[in-house]
Amino acid sequence: MLNNRFSCLNWSLPLQDVGTICVQLPGLAALNLSNNLMAHDITGLPLLMNLRVLVLNNTGIKWKEVEIIRHSLPAIEELHLMGNNLRAITGCTSFAHHALKEPPQHRNPTTDPGCSLIRLPKMQKADLSHLMQSFRFSISLAKQKLFNSTSLPFFLFFVIQPASSSIVQGFDYLRLLNLEDNHIAEWDEILKLSQLRSLEQLHLNKNHLKHIFYPDSDAIHQLLNGIDSLEKGCKPFQNLHCLLLGGNNIEDLASVDSLNSFPMLKDIRLSENPVADPGRGGIPRFVLIARLSKVEILNGSEVSRRERKESEIRYVRLVISKMHGNPEEITRLHPRFAELKEFHGIEDERPLTGAAGPQKMASGLLSINLKCIGASIGEKPPLTKKLPATTTIGKLKNLCESFFKLKSIKPRLFLQEEGSPLPILLDDEMASLMDLGIGSESTILIDEES
Repeated sequence: MLNNRFSCLNWSLPLQDVGTICVQLPGLAALNLSNNLMAHDITGLPLLMNLRVLVLNNTGIKWKEVEIIRHSLPAIEELHLMGNNLRAITGCTSFAHHALKEPPQHRNPTTDPGCSLIRLPKMQKADLSHLMQSFRFSISLAKQKLFNSTSLPFFLFFVIQPASSSIVQGFDYLRLLNLEDNHIAEWDEILKLSQLRSLEQLHLNKNHLKHIFYPDSDAIHQLLNGIDSLEKGCKPFQNLHCLLLGGNNIEDLASVDSLNSFPMLKDIRLSENPVADPGRGGIPRFVLIARLSKVEILNGSEVSRRERKESEIRYVRLVISKMHGNPEEITRLHPRFAELKEFHGIEDERPLTGAAGPQKMASGLLSINLKCIGASIGEKPPLTKKLPATTTIGKLKNLCESFFKLKSIKPRLFLQEEGSPLPILLDDEMASLMDLGIGSESTILIDEES
């Protein structure tokens, strides 16, 4: 078991010594160093060819140090960096080609800030070739004796120059990057990760992000800064299918709509953001589902085909009930409205009043399930009632008092939505069922005023 997973708590050994121990465990696949304060000098880390998972939560590591140790982790698939007060993805570096005309002893990687040293265990030529290919850079390899005779026999010597690109490079096999519980506030920092080709899951819960967007070609070109070492045709976040953004400060709908531009994104978390909290002026779950065309898992809950269809229809009716601007303005505020309206064959359903006769309810009657949950109300069997879509919440409260014979009890109404952990309070007595996007077969819970 130890040969596959290795965890240490409150270990004061330098990272280099931990790496030396790990080299003696050739089958080691996962290493957890959480809660161990990381030293800033982490050069000389041995090459860990088989390590797949590295957990460095609450270690105080900075991204520039991540850039250093990544050269020792050519096969890393999961990297966890929670709780490290990270604010920026900085210190990105790139390899430069050097002929090493000077003997290594004339340039000491332990003191020269432009150099870095990786100690190599004995390996086959095939392994070394694989390592060089994984770096995808032109570097110089010198097979020399180390300065300290007690060290491992061979080393990889290369010069690291300041990168002319802000894009994070390497990490060819990284599938999951966990940056939760840090202090990242600017989405531009996250865009530096957009060219990690294998990245499938990006965890950004509990940061300070206020706005997100999918980068266009100009933004990527600016990040690349003329560097052409990355493969052409690599779309930003091309394989990302899970993006967790819970507990940030996102409050604009443009950020929500931008998630549709990510090519493979299906699993999204937006909970605990103002934009997704109806209690803080945000939008409810059904609107999120309707606006996110490809989401299959929202806030940890699966979006079924039925829920998607009902959410999209409900959303279209909600927009129709509130239409007051010109078509261009509606398209700007509701990018998917026209598409969904046509897809579901929904006609304009606003009630009309004219000289030809009384008001016409084109929307018909809605079948609403009413269920009492208040402790003082007592046990009442649930009811299903046919109600006009124009019924206001205030009117519905009066009807519930009559339906359930509620004496001296002021009801509070909540909408129970599929997939939502908590029901939504319906507190605007002037809003109609149509205004709120409530459709047939919806369930409304009746509680009592406290």
